[in-house]
Formats: sequence, C-alpha cells, structure tokens
Amino acid sequence: MQKNKYLIGAILLVLIGGILLFNSLREPEQSSEYVQTTKEEQNQTDLATEKKAITANEHKPRRLPQLSFHIEQQVTQHFYQSRHITAIGDSLTQGVGDETAQGGYVGALQEMLEEAKTQATFDNFGVRGNRSDQLLKRLEQDDIIASIQQADIVFITIGANDIMQILKENITNLQMDDFEKARIDYEKRLGKIISNIRAINAETDIYLLGFYNPFGEYFKDIKELKLIAENWNKTGEQLVNKYENSSFIPIMDLFSNAEEHLFAEDNFHPNRLGYQRIAERIFEVMKNKHKRG
Repeated sequence: MQKNKYLIGAILLVLIGGILLFNSLREPEQSSEYVQTTKEEQNQTDLATEKKAITANEHKPRRLPQLSFHIEQQVTQHFYQSRHITAIGDSLTQGVGDETAQGGYVGALQEMLEEAKTQATFDNFGVRGNRSDQLLKRLEQDDIIASIQQADIVFITIGANDIMQILKENITNLQMDDFEKARIDYEKRLGKIISNIRAINAETDIYLLGFYNPFGEYFKDIKELKLIAENWNKTGEQLVNKYENSSFIPIMDLFSNAEEHLFAEDNFHPNRLGYQRIAERIFEVMKNKHKRG
C-alpha cells in the first residue's frame, strides 16, 4: 500500500487537473418564458402546436442504433401510469458528458418511459460539483421541496465529489484512512438526505444510484481506486436498505471492462451511450419492482 501512495498521487494530480479544467467550462443556465393567452388565442395556439409537432416529428433526428431499447409488450400494458419524477444530485443527474445534450440518464429514461406508454414528468435538480453536504442544504430550497412533495419517484446521485474533494486536499499524501473517515461522514449526511426526503414525502419511492470507478478504464492495476468506490457503494446500499420504498441501483459493473466506450471526452463522466446504459439499468429495477407489486 505504501509503495503505491506516491504513484496514485502523481497519476491523480494530472487527472484532477484535467477534470477541474473541464468542469470550469460551465454551460449558461437556461431560462423559461411563460405566455398567458385568452380562450380564443388558446384555440389558435393549440392548432399551431399541432402543426409544429407534426413538423418536428418529420425532422426529428434518427436515434442512434446502439441506443435503441426494446420494451417488453407485457410491461407496456401494465407499467406505471402518470408519474412525477424528481432527480437530484451532482453532474451525473445534470447529464454532464452527454455529447447529444439530451439530459444524460434522465433524458434517456424519459424516452424509455414514453416508449412504455408511461406519462412521466421530470424535474432535474442536478448540479455539477455538488457534494453530499451541499445537496443536504439544497433540500431546504422551496422549488426542490415542492417537487419532492409531488414526486412519485426521487432519484439521487451523490458522493462522487465527496471523494474528489479528498483527492484534491490530500493529493501529495494520499492515505486510505482519509477516504475511510470521509466515508463515515458521507454516510451520516446521506442518512439525513434520505430522512429529509421522507419528511417531505413519506410515500415517494427513492432510488440511490451507485458509484463507478472513473479511472478504471486506464488504471486497472491501481486496486485502491476500485476499493474506494466499492466501499462507498456498500455504504450507500446498506443505508438505503434501512428505509421503506427505497432501493440502491448499482452501476459499477456497467463500466468495468465494458467492450463499448462509455466515457465522455473528459474521461470522467459518461457519454451518451454510458448514460443510456445507466438508464437501462434504472428501467429494469423499476420494472422488476413493479412486477413484485
């Protein structure tokens, strides 16, 4: 372990520098406009909307063949009907790395639910760089509270930036004990996050997405990196299992020794195909839970 300490530090110093540079390139926030119409204007608006929808469908780009997802017929007949879904967390929820700018796993999952004849509305509160302490604070915001109050499902991605903070603060002297201490603090904050969501909405289904090892594709021989992700995954899974209507969704295996290239240009976040694989895993978990009643 001691002889690997300086090797890990040197490698991660280069990687983190690149990641921080990439993450500094923020996309501008989007704004929304709301238009009020009279009844007569509404009728004209409806007609115009129908025409636009037809035109949009005619010019809609073809979906990439490798991103197709076939829904079982029996599921389309008995799956969820009308769901409100709240997604909260970090850059994985925001969809950073999706080169198609279609919303990462949230956008891919929405496509699958639509194909399954499920009416689903999504609120995406993913913020690049969010740590567990920051997400815990954001749960006090009125818009997030209002969304969770109406949510049938809440998805959470959080913790990767907690690990990154330890890497950045201890890059020249990395020790496994640093990650162990941070993991215990993460467990406490994650428990508060889930408890707060339950206090806002006791009936909603909560899904916590796990970690993957973003360095595993290029540094398979550094077992400590994989061990850290596995330990934090285990913590999240054990904690979530203590709560009713709460599930842990593992994704590490999707990115381990994958034959497909699932990472974005930053070699840290998933690309569109990587997010698609995550969405497929989420869909399967939801489907199986629905079958169990």
